[in-house]
Order: sequence, then structure tokens, then C-alpha cells
Amino acid sequence: MKSAVMRNWNPIKLLSERSKACNTVNIILKVQLKPGWALSLHIDTMTSAAEEPQPSRFHTVITTAERLAGSVFILPTVLALLFLSIFPLLASLYVSLARFKIARGGFALTFVGFDNYKKLFIGSEQTHFLGSFAPGTPVSWIVFGLVVVALAIFLARYLLKARVSVGGLIGRMLLALGFGGLTWMLVHTLWNGGRLGTVSITLVYVFVGIFFQYILGLSLAMLTVQNLPGRRFFRVIFLLPMMITPVGIAYMFRMLTDTSKGPFTPIWQALGLVDFSWVNNAWGARTAILIADIWQWTPFMFIVLVAALESQPIEPLEAATVDGANYWQIFQHITWPAILPVSMTLILIRLIEAFKIVDLPNVMTNGGPGTATQSLTYHAFINWRALDLGASAAVAYMLLFLVTFFGMIFVNLIRQRTVETL
Repeated sequence: MKSAVMRNWNPIKLLSERSKACNTVNIILKVQLKPGWALSLHIDTMTSAAEEPQPSRFHTVITTAERLAGSVFILPTVLALLFLSIFPLLASLYVSLARFKIARGGFALTFVGFDNYKKLFIGSEQTHFLGSFAPGTPVSWIVFGLVVVALAIFLARYLLKARVSVGGLIGRMLLALGFGGLTWMLVHTLWNGGRLGTVSITLVYVFVGIFFQYILGLSLAMLTVQNLPGRRFFRVIFLLPMMITPVGIAYMFRMLTDTSKGPFTPIWQALGLVDFSWVNNAWGARTAILIADIWQWTPFMFIVLVAALESQPIEPLEAATVDGANYWQIFQHITWPAILPVSMTLILIRLIEAFKIVDLPNVMTNGGPGTATQSLTYHAFINWRALDLGASAAVAYMLLFLVTFFGMIFVNLIRQRTVETL
């Protein structure tokens, strides 16, 4: 018969179509007799499900092994994490709720509930942990009032948003209460005869230290990325403090601040500070520790910021220079936005690390004068050394809560909003 579709000469075609739904094989055999004519033969065959090839046992084993391979490979890491992190964390939580006593044949842990935490807030350890509170002054109440107003505005702006979640509201309320409580503690212990506790001292070490470390690190990084002679030499010199052990740095600064026998004695004599001692004054001792901490950790800020500055594209800088922008305008509108995400991550890492300061106060001042330079980590160490393991674990857990609190503030409110504005 004549085909209206096929007009050209074609060879023999064999087409096979497999229907998965009904297991039917359709075979169409088309033979071209001559141009314009074709003979078609359509054959239908049925195959049963029993004739389907079944997977072998070896194939099943291989498939199961591939499915479980991810869990098997990650299992050692999970076990190591549980053994080195989770289990000690849970064990120390129980110790913070117990009282440690030396007993015959070993020791005994007696469950006492929250007595160790009550001792820190309203008990014998209150002045050591929170500090000695002074009567409020007009200045302290004004500062506290400004902070309360700022927190109220912060909550109101969130409530006026279209999307308000219960979890977000609870988290921001806890944040406001915590920040307000810390502000009240600071304004009543910083002046007017108050005495800082280990919580306030740790906050001073963290925020004052990080501020100067970042400013100095950024300044040195901006200086060494310029095309100046000897910049590679100074990059190595600026990294030297990172290569010294913290105890070595503490002993070095303890010697440098010695006004009677240290290497700077002639300078102290010229300034009339021979009879002056850094550790006789609380703020003098804290200043000495802060100087040592800034000297130790500025290179960490420096090396990361150098990498961030050198990784930014050169085209925007050249375009701004051609357009007549000065150095400050280039830094404000091009360089600063480019290094801001790296800076936020860098500050977060240093924030977590700074809360654990213990070696400098221990070696330089032994926590003195009195308890004026003791951090929370050093406070926990003193209790541990006195075999009061429950109080030591309670202080350590309060440090954990404090680090988590400020870390969440920084990540959720500061870093996220800063990066989103870019």
C-alpha cells in the first residue's frame, strides 16, 4: 500500500518499545519495498512479571552496604565527640549539682540541687562572683535607664513587624533581661565604692581587649598591605607574639612591669615611678593584664585581616582612584564592606576565646590584689584547687551560659544584620 508519510527510500527499521505498566513489548517491522510504498508488520508479545530479572544476593549486599556507608564512616567521629565533649559536659553538670567530699576509700558526691548556684548569687560567693554593689548614683541610674529604653525600643520594633514568632519573642525577652541584668551589675560595681566580681572582670577583659586588638590589628594590616619597603619583614615581626607560649608572655610582662628590678627600671626612675607597683592598685593590675593580652592576640587579628585585605578585588579600588576618591572614601565605601564579613567572624572567634583567659592573671598577679584580677576561669580553678568541685563546676557552667549568651547576641543580632546590610 502507498504511504502518504514516507516518500524517500529508507533501509529496514526495527523499533522496540517497552511498556513498564503492562509489561508489553511492541515490535514494529517496517520494510520499504520501493519509494512511496511500505509494508508494516506489528507484533505484540506479553512478558510476565516472573520473567523479570531478579537482583542477585551480591547486588543486595552491595546496595545495603552503600546505604549504611555514611553512618559507618561517621560513627567514629560521633563516638569521639560523645566521649570527649558530651559525656564530660553531662558529668560536670551532675558535679555542679552535688557536693564533693573525701570519703574512706575514695570520694563521695552528694546531690544538693542548686545549692552551689545559690551560693554564687545569694550566698558566701556572691561578692566574689558578682561583686560588691554600691549605692546607686544619678549617673549610674541614667546609664541604666538609657539601656532599659534601648532594650524597650528593641522589643517594640520586633513586635511591630509583620512576622513575629513565639520563639523569637521569648529569645529576645531573655536577651533583654540578661543584658539589663548585666548592665545593672556593672553600673553598681564599677564606681562609687563598688567592687567588681569575676563576672564583671571577665567582661572587662573580653570587650576592652577585643576592641584594642581589632583596632591595632586592622591598622597594622592596612599598613603592611601598602607597597612599602620592608613590609614582609615586619609581617614576620608582628607575628612573633603568637609563637610565644601564654605563660612565657605572662612572665615577660611580669618582669617588664617590675619597677624595681625589671629592664625598664631606668625609665620608671626617670618618670618617678620607682615606688609604684602595678599590682597595688586594682585597675593598674587589670591594665597590665590587658596590655599583655592585647600584645598576645593582636597578631591573630592582624594575619587574618591581612588575608582579607589582599583577597579583595583590585578593580573597584582602581576605579575609585580614577574617579578621584581619597583613601578614607576608598576605605569607607569599598574596603570596609569587603572585609566586614571576615571581621565579624574573626571577632566571634576571639570573643569565645577571650572568655577563657586564665594564664595571664594567674602568673602576673596571682589574681590579686585580693580578687581584683580574677576571671571566671581562674575563679573555677581556685575552687577546684580547694577541692570544692561542685562550686568549681557551677562557675564553669555559668561561664558556659555567659559565652553562649553573648555568642547568640553577636551571631543573631550583630553579625547577621551587619552582613545583610552589605
